[in-house]
Amino acid sequence: MDLHTLIRDIADYPKPGIVFKDISPLLRDPAGLAMAVEQMANPYRGKGIELVCGAESRGFIFGTALAQALSAGFVPIRKPGKLPYQTHAMSYDLEYGKDTLEIHTDAVMPGQKVLMVDDLLATGGTMQACCELVKQMGGTIAGVTVLIELTFLKGRQKLRPYGEAHAVLTY
Repeated sequence: MDLHTLIRDIADYPKPGIVFKDISPLLRDPAGLAMAVEQMANPYRGKGIELVCGAESRGFIFGTALAQALSAGFVPIRKPGKLPYQTHAMSYDLEYGKDTLEIHTDAVMPGQKVLMVDDLLATGGTMQACCELVKQMGGTIAGVTVLIELTFLKGRQKLRPYGEAHAVLTY
């Protein structure tokens, strides 16, 4: 099965000039979803992953599935004000402005091996901020895995300090 056939392009979304990679067709296809999760998880099997961290919101979809596949826990990294307990925050630059992500202060213990997950790697800003949050808490980044990488945006370069990123599909 070619997973590329389950990704739908949406022109000019969310703004003119952007071609959005819609994963909805993949998510509704049982075999496609299962294959995507397996391909995201396989490089990390037997590597002692203790936690999987996923970025809001589509990172939750793949993150929880990967946590189950790897017999690990799952930690959500969310937008401000969405987590009920004490949090650490990390602000980062967007193309036009800033954004902030938060994680519970007790979510990652020092030395825990963490796999970072999201649906898409574009410029790398979101994933870099997620990795920095985990690193500041003393977690060890064991890897970064994504379903889709937009290679022309060179986001992988921002993630080099955290090891090699793994992408199932590239555009």
